[in-house]
Amino acid sequence: MNKLASFFCFVWSAVLQLIFPRRCPFCDEPVLRKEEFVCAKCKGRISVVKEPYCMKCGKKLGRSEAEYCADCEKYPHGYDRGRSLFVYEGPVKGSVYRFKYAGRKEYAKCYAGLMEAELGDFVREIGPDALVPVPLHRKRFRKRGYNQAQLLAKEIGDRMRIPVLSASVQRVKNTVPLKTLERARRQNNLKKAFKINGNDVKLNTIIIIDDIYTTGSTVDALSEVLRCAGVKKIYFLTLAGGR
Repeated sequence: MNKLASFFCFVWSAVLQLIFPRRCPFCDEPVLRKEEFVCAKCKGRISVVKEPYCMKCGKKLGRSEAEYCADCEKYPHGYDRGRSLFVYEGPVKGSVYRFKYAGRKEYAKCYAGLMEAELGDFVREIGPDALVPVPLHRKRFRKRGYNQAQLLAKEIGDRMRIPVLSASVQRVKNTVPLKTLERARRQNNLKKAFKINGNDVKLNTIIIIDDIYTTGSTVDALSEVLRCAGVKKIYFLTLAGGR
């Protein structure tokens, strides 16, 4: 009976894929092969972050002999280490924008599959107790209808069997969009932006999940709050990182 049920599930899944094929998150064209997340055309158009990358923030490096990017050499960070899946350029920019602002929540499943394939070993080496998505302020959540970091964290957690703590941290300050601010103003904008909900966060190692890493101001601000709550090791994963 189990074998028969599995067979029908396989057939039904194949039929659904034919009728409603997965869409490539970069060009929106159908992805016909079930095991693929990106269409063949876009595979050569997107930049996955490969070595050499910064050993602190994971940004792509231009010089193979460098260990850290110029930003991490100059400024300290509150987290231990982080990685990004893509370089934030070309089709990646449009894809992340649609995921974040245009309601393309289904992209989270594709992104999580790609992140497991490319960064799964990094995550398993860390062995996190939980994933913590960067929270949205309630006003922005009501306007957008969802938190893209939370969707991404859930899909990664489901694939890699890692708990997701979406309610442990709250964004209490409705900060202005960081892309409009320089570094110093970003940091000032994020002061006292987050707080821990309750006093029951008893974790040793966590991974913060977000969409884009640029200067690290958001991850640093959240890391500070988590450190104060007793978390000892803090890492991050993002979809894309700026150069």
